[in-house]
Amino acid sequence: MLSDKEIILRKARNTELESLYALVTDDEAWTAFNGPYFPYQTPTLDEFAAGQFKRLCEGDTALLIEYENRPVGMVSYYWECESTRWLEVGIVIYDSTCWGQSIGRKALAPWVSHLFKSLEIERVGLTTWSGNPRMMACAERLGMIQEARLRKVRYYQGEYYDSVRYGVLRSEWFAMLEDN
Repeated sequence: MLSDKEIILRKARNTELESLYALVTDDEAWTAFNGPYFPYQTPTLDEFAAGQFKRLCEGDTALLIEYENRPVGMVSYYWECESTRWLEVGIVIYDSTCWGQSIGRKALAPWVSHLFKSLEIERVGLTTWSGNPRMMACAERLGMIQEARLRKVRYYQGEYYDSVRYGVLRSEWFAMLEDN
């Protein structure tokens, strides 16, 4: 379990399958910001249990975000290229009533620290798109640097958007923590 003053990052409990499934599927407003240019189909309960829920229960590459004693989203990581130790983080706040409260930034900070402490990596990346200005602001407030902007490579609802890549190096991250 990891925490920030208001946020707890933790593994899912086996008893939470149905409530977490409802969290992800009842209010799917999040899908309009979480790479909507990739096909998404609401999973069945069985698909959710075998995939995302299993990953959250294992807690290695994804953890629940708990805010005010209830799950509201998740943090995760994946290897862009494991052999070169190129790691990317992800975050989704499923509960749209929690948007705009800096929950994402408060959840990503201990997650990034945990990744630097537990994995042999020199950089943590975060990739988003220009159609998600809240995620771009979140990355910048965390102290991540915009490292790349691929212009007009994401096509969604008749409009082109940029893919935006952010990153922070281990030395930069721990220097920022010392300064705060």
